[in-house]
Amino acid sequence: MAILVTRPDERGKQLTDLLNQAGRVALHLPLFTFESGKELESLPGKLNRLKSGSYVFLVSKSAVDFSVKTLKEIGFHWREDLQYFTVGQRTAQHFSCQSERPIHYPIEQENSEALLALPQMQQLNGKQVLILRGNSGREYFIEQAEKRGATVEIVECYRREPIIYNSDEQSSIKRSGVDTLVVTSLEILHALIEFLPENEQDWLKNCKLVTVSSRIADVAKSQGWQTVILSPKADNQSLLKTLLS
Repeated sequence: MAILVTRPDERGKQLTDLLNQAGRVALHLPLFTFESGKELESLPGKLNRLKSGSYVFLVSKSAVDFSVKTLKEIGFHWREDLQYFTVGQRTAQHFSCQSERPIHYPIEQENSEALLALPQMQQLNGKQVLILRGNSGREYFIEQAEKRGATVEIVECYRREPIIYNSDEQSSIKRSGVDTLVVTSLEILHALIEFLPENEQDWLKNCKLVTVSSRIADVAKSQGWQTVILSPKADNQSLLKTLLS
């Protein structure tokens, strides 16, 4: 039986390759591409205006890639007097390599709740927080940071553009013997449901669904999935281990 990897861009392709190398049949079906966000040009100015000691939160590797590219093009360097945060270790390492700046992230779990539990997040009165993200995202961290007294600003560094497939490509998934789905975000989950016609929904929800957060798992169960498996972390090695076990 086959595994359908919906993770977009190079990371999805890499996970598909790793599965194939491990002897599992895997197909890559990204449902989005990433384009430059409409607020990307405002990023250097917004970074410049932050008070010393302010927090910058990069929500994903895509946020890192698009913001790093924009700043490099104008010779702008990441300020040393700001504190940088990500949700996951891989995004942290990716940013650290590109920016040569130390970065904070939660160790145990890769989610907003764990980020908010970090010592630096406990006293946010008067703190400026700049969030670099896509054209949509979870609002929980923003709401909680504001409740704790922070001033939060968002920069849309990239946007997700849906990839349009034809009906043959849609129905070929079932014919390929797919019985396991890899879904790494809520946006992908919703796009996957919309991707297949009504008469394929029962088949879709009978597939095993492997995901990376309890929030996505809960939504999947509420949408009718019976078997939902949680990977301990969102990086490809953790996903690979979960899929092979």
